[in-house]
Amino acid sequence: MISAQAQERILDDFEQPLAWKAVVSDGVTASASGAPGVDGQGMRFDFDFGSAAGYAAARRALPLDFEGDYAISFWMRADAALNNFEMKLVDASGDNVWWVNRPNFAISREWQKVAFKKRHIDFAWGPAKDRTLRRTERMELVVSAGRDGGRGSLWIDDLRMRAIAPAGPPPEPVMSTTPGAVTVDYGVPREFGGIVLHWADGLHAARYDVAFSDDGSTWRTVRKVLDGTGGADPLLLGESEARYVRVTMPDAPAQRYQLERIELKDLAYGASANSFFQALAKEAPRGHYPRGMSGQQNYWTVLGVDGGRETGLISEDGAIEAARAGFTIEPFVIDSGKLATWADVTMSQSLQDGYLPIPSVSWTAPRWQLRTSAFAQGTPATSQLIARYDLANTSDFPLTLRLVLALRPLQVNPPMQFLNTPPGVSPIRALAWNGDSFAVDGVTRVWSLAVPGLAGVSSFDHAAIPARLAGDGWSALRRVDDEAGFASGALAYDVTLAPRATAVFGLALPLNGQPGAPQLAGATPEQWLTAMQDEVAEQWRARLNRVSITVPAAAQPLVDTLRSSLAHILMTRDGAALMPGTRSYARSWIRDGAMMSEAMLRLGNDNVARNYAYWFAQYQFANGKIPCCVDRRGSDPVPENDSQGEFIFLVAQLWRYTHDRELVTRLWPRVKAAAAYMEQQRQSERSAANLAPQRRMLYGLLPASISHEGYSAKPMHSNWDNFWGLRGYRDAAMLAALLNRAADAATLRAQGDQFERELLASLRLSASTHGIDYLAGAAELGDFDPTSTTIALSPGGLQQRLPQDLLHGTFERYWREAVARRDGRREWNDYTPYELRNVAAFVRLGWRGRAHELLDFFMRDRRPVAWNQWAEVVGRAARAPRFVGDMPHGWISSDYIRSALDLFAYERESDQSLIVADGIPAAWLDGAGVGVRGLRTAYGTLDYTIRAEARGIGMTIGGKMSRPPGGVLLRVLDERWRAARTTINGKRAYWRGGELRIGALPATVFIAVDHPKGKP
Repeated sequence: MISAQAQERILDDFEQPLAWKAVVSDGVTASASGAPGVDGQGMRFDFDFGSAAGYAAARRALPLDFEGDYAISFWMRADAALNNFEMKLVDASGDNVWWVNRPNFAISREWQKVAFKKRHIDFAWGPAKDRTLRRTERMELVVSAGRDGGRGSLWIDDLRMRAIAPAGPPPEPVMSTTPGAVTVDYGVPREFGGIVLHWADGLHAARYDVAFSDDGSTWRTVRKVLDGTGGADPLLLGESEARYVRVTMPDAPAQRYQLERIELKDLAYGASANSFFQALAKEAPRGHYPRGMSGQQNYWTVLGVDGGRETGLISEDGAIEAARAGFTIEPFVIDSGKLATWADVTMSQSLQDGYLPIPSVSWTAPRWQLRTSAFAQGTPATSQLIARYDLANTSDFPLTLRLVLALRPLQVNPPMQFLNTPPGVSPIRALAWNGDSFAVDGVTRVWSLAVPGLAGVSSFDHAAIPARLAGDGWSALRRVDDEAGFASGALAYDVTLAPRATAVFGLALPLNGQPGAPQLAGATPEQWLTAMQDEVAEQWRARLNRVSITVPAAAQPLVDTLRSSLAHILMTRDGAALMPGTRSYARSWIRDGAMMSEAMLRLGNDNVARNYAYWFAQYQFANGKIPCCVDRRGSDPVPENDSQGEFIFLVAQLWRYTHDRELVTRLWPRVKAAAAYMEQQRQSERSAANLAPQRRMLYGLLPASISHEGYSAKPMHSNWDNFWGLRGYRDAAMLAALLNRAADAATLRAQGDQFERELLASLRLSASTHGIDYLAGAAELGDFDPTSTTIALSPGGLQQRLPQDLLHGTFERYWREAVARRDGRREWNDYTPYELRNVAAFVRLGWRGRAHELLDFFMRDRRPVAWNQWAEVVGRAARAPRFVGDMPHGWISSDYIRSALDLFAYERESDQSLIVADGIPAAWLDGAGVGVRGLRTAYGTLDYTIRAEARGIGMTIGGKMSRPPGGVLLRVLDERWRAARTTINGKRAYWRGGELRIGALPATVFIAVDHPKGKP
């Protein structure tokens, strides 16, 4: 055991490198061996990711105690592409892990010393409530697939741990001035993240160098400034350590300068570019930096074409992000010499036609209004973002205004986001204005549709944007190289507007491929922009209205949000890959994809689901395992045991909706292999150990996994996995029978029957063991998770076979808690709109009124409401900064689509019936009533209308569909219907148990009951 209190101890000199064992994920190979080190013997670690997005770890037992402050160091070199590097420390349980995680870590081909201090080590995961690092038993040095993946080798040597003595009060710094230089001696080495130079008024240096030294004689230059503007010059220096800081001014002594103070900033200031800009935003006038940099939560939506690899974003404040992790174009307006920002106006948002993916942001000031609109035009291979700016004089007098469009090294995706795509700052090292376009880091990225009155670029040090946009002189530079990587630029359009007049300006930004300069062909910018917008709008109208649903005006937002949700899924997909998002979740999970595919099928987008199934299938592991997710690196090896059932369900749904036998035949070997892998998993839990009373509830379930986010700290036997698994067995058996594979079908049915018996027994036993009256989320926890439990109903099809007392107990409790949250009687900070699945569950349970109350609550939490979308996380305090995931979130879009469509029609598996109009409130029947046309079901397309007539309720049902085995069912929307005289095609029909079964289509149904207007 090594204590950190020792001054410095060798933890491993690697003279016995075989003490380290290679541990890999599926599809990855690795080995550890001896090799020449930095001083004698070292370890060589070879890895090959193949086509997987996995990891390779060198692991050894290494007990460590952690006390006080310390640093762990080792020497390392590599012959490898850019990948992620991790140092993991694991406790005795193996469940709790602390780590240092360096994404895309550049490792030199020459030996370099790597040191991780106490502050670098974070709790990674585990069930421990006390996350203080005190003792671990194992160390792992890990390479995981990052930007490049591939294969490579690491050499590691001389692993040490050094105690760091507590620092006393630092001595007073001593500043000395010599001709052309100012030096500060801090007395002892100091750690800091940046500095701020404070110049005397009018006595600043435009050019200077900043250097560090540990001994006062050997200096290293860390920053060069070429065009400083005086006042306070903030400099981001990352994690720095030095005793001496020197500022050298090459123009002295020819000119006189006065540097009054060098202010050291703490490590947090320079922890990242985002930390730096957030610190600057706190000191700047509100509105000079985006809302997300200024300590407030901001919201945004996606801009893209169907299936395009690249997408843009537009913020609720009107900033447009050019591409993933790209720069933004941010609008400002100058009125009478005063700069107006998002913070100075009244803001509103809208979508064209109320649902098309052509969003707008309107700024309203006392005398003018600016509407920023944006959309993507083109194909997945070649597309562009188009930004339109309508600047209107809303006064009764002529008005001279300046519209400024600033190109800034900041994303719409704010610093609070932390997954996958680095958020916040978007570095720009070279920026040039070429007369009609901006080139960013050497590539033309922005075209102006009209010649601006002023155009220019600025380095970060020059600080022209946005601070001096209201004046002159900022546009003198046409090209800048910025050492800090924070260059910016601006275009200014000066216009004098007559009363109530509008001027239109526009930009085009290449998105996918290289569309080239926009060709106006003699049109004005306004004419060209209008033509492009009309073309895009018409394309989306055709795509989003394959299914037509008409409802009363009060319910129109439900239908508009459904159509917008479809557009969001189409825009967030990357080619065939369905993805829940474009930034944080820019990868494809099979669980998301399977449910998004079902939404696609129900809305008539068969090819989207078909192409996705073929694309994802190719990433199946050789042992039959379906990866939880796939990205550009390949298959992710994390064991998430819902994956097999979801993939099989996807194939089965494609058959049900398309009857594509060729697809089933081609994918059957993969379905069979996935089912066999799942059976192997399930049988591993049918062990003697799981027959013990305390473990009996685990018997026969799928193994513990982290497919459910709530169990990421420690894998659990999640019933989410089990419901999906049972669905997979049933669907695999159906597909086998379809292909006349009788033996396979019989085997799979038997396995599914056994699984169902043991799952239902586990649900009951878990409830009694934990003393609960609901269906447990995980067998061993007895936790309450109704949103995951919805899978048991749809697509699980288990509603009639589940323990009914536990089923109703689950959703009764959820209803009580949801009402308490809605009415402010329950404290909450945030929730995930995956809860939209409960709306469909309520419809299926016959709780129509409750379903709509839930839906009303969720609809109010769209952000912004007019953009018809949800983030993955919705906070109670809308402006409190937090991680929100992607906006929109494609999986949540699919949850909404599936629940919204269930209001109009859904299939009941227990009797293979199609239930229609079950979620329609009686009040919707007034006037024109409700109409559905072209809605896809497993039996074909469904059409119907239902409305209140003079003497009762009239309904027509038809479409191009075969008769469901259980018929079409109508359930009572009004209790008086049970006893009302009812006819089907003119013949008397009867309600049984509150249901009217319609055996043949087309059909006309008439229910002779008065319908008081507006009765709910």
